[in-house]
Amino acid sequence: MQYEWHVQAACGYAELGMMRESLAELDAIEPRLQNRPEVLHLRLQYLMQKKRWGQALRVSQKLCRVAPDCSTGFLHAGFCLHQLGKTAEAKKTLITGPVALLKEPIYYYNMGCYDALLGNVRDAKVNLQISFRMDSSFRDIAKRDPDLQALRSVL
Repeated sequence: MQYEWHVQAACGYAELGMMRESLAELDAIEPRLQNRPEVLHLRLQYLMQKKRWGQALRVSQKLCRVAPDCSTGFLHAGFCLHQLGKTAEAKKTLITGPVALLKEPIYYYNMGCYDALLGNVRDAKVNLQISFRMDSSFRDIAKRDPDLQALRSVL
């Protein structure tokens, strides 16, 4: 009961943008429950908002281990690796993720960005086109994304 209350409070604070309060609620959860997916996900949100990429990477990798069928941990681990300058490793992380990723337009968008930065322009275009077909709003995002500078003329 107390666990659920802390998680709900942490979610509520996070939705309001009160990340310190959200983190305090997560910290109040007993240690044996700290590795539950919902706790890791909320903690990850906080760390990514604060751009603490190394810490966020560790939490997202833990999320991948405790919830291997969930795409969130893999997407965030890839993004953290990319932010840390490890784009090739970010791509590998996404490739090793669950099949559920293939239903996510952000998967193809991120793969497109990583491919573009790694010099795989043809693969980047293919992945970006898939993401645009799945969710057209990604086309507008792509036009402003510095990772896609090499493809600006074809976006």
